[in-house]
Amino acid sequence: DQPEAEWLDNVARIKVPLPFPLQWVNSYAIRGKQGITLIDPGLHTEASIAVWEETFERLAFAGSDIERIVLTHYHPDHYGLAGWMQQLSGADVWLSRSGHEQAQRLWGAGQPLTIEIVAQFRRAGMPEELLAQVKQHLDDFVPLVSPQPVVRMLEPGIRFTLGDEEYETIEAGGHAIGQICFYRESSGIMFCGDQVLPKISPNISLIPGAETDPLGSFLGSLQQLASYKVALAYPGHRDPFADFTGRTLELLAHHEERLMRMLDQLREPLTAYGLCRRIFGDRLSVHQLRFALAETLAHVEHLRLTGRVVRESVDVEGTARGRGSAVEAYTAIGG
Repeated sequence: DQPEAEWLDNVARIKVPLPFPLQWVNSYAIRGKQGITLIDPGLHTEASIAVWEETFERLAFAGSDIERIVLTHYHPDHYGLAGWMQQLSGADVWLSRSGHEQAQRLWGAGQPLTIEIVAQFRRAGMPEELLAQVKQHLDDFVPLVSPQPVVRMLEPGIRFTLGDEEYETIEAGGHAIGQICFYRESSGIMFCGDQVLPKISPNISLIPGAETDPLGSFLGSLQQLASYKVALAYPGHRDPFADFTGRTLELLAHHEERLMRMLDQLREPLTAYGLCRRIFGDRLSVHQLRFALAETLAHVEHLRLTGRVVRESVDVEGTARGRGSAVEAYTAIGG
């Protein structure tokens, strides 16, 4: 049910397949006098490459016509094919400085961020057998983002050319550190990455060494973005949509409701893992559980930083962990 890519006012959407429940990521080709700009080429899989080969033929351009490759953020489903596409085209790859640093921590030498994520999940109360699965899951992404691109730094706040038009670059934190949205006031076009998605809520994860309050950053970004006059938003997932401001307000309400649900559960002390299971349930794949726990941590840390819960270390004995271990529990202030 994926319509084939077509040019519409020099923009074409390419639905690049994903081996996850999201099913595809949106890549955008923008046609200009000097060549093609590609936004977020997708994950490096054989299925993705097959789609791109079909797309080159259908849209009548080749790798050599690609002028630049622009990444809204560093997440693998957006970043993964950038190196392959760079080798094919010789084009520059643009990504924010903080996004590039995060990609190197995740997939560069030694993968230090993977080790830190596992340690964070251990403190959150995740059982050891699941921690081993999470580490393997993260390691499995390395071939899906290889080869790594050589990156030029994309600075927020500057004017940046996509195709033949200049866009405002807007830093949009919370979902991914260093994520950039692109807005053109004269046309009302917004390429919004994963910051504002129709029908689904972007994942907001607490990532070691990134933002200390990613949910606070995300909510602040939504409040800023709500003021933009957008005629058509091109998102990273699902279909382009028109009611951009309305969707930002829906997302703000969604997270306020989730914070209240979590606060209600924290009348008694709970680890983030225990709270995650209460909110998101037990029928999650390792891929889904990783996102669910990181999102739970983002919410409880926002509650803590805004003075509504306290965090303390507790000693946990359990056969699943195999030893006593200090983990962190959260409790609503006032119980």
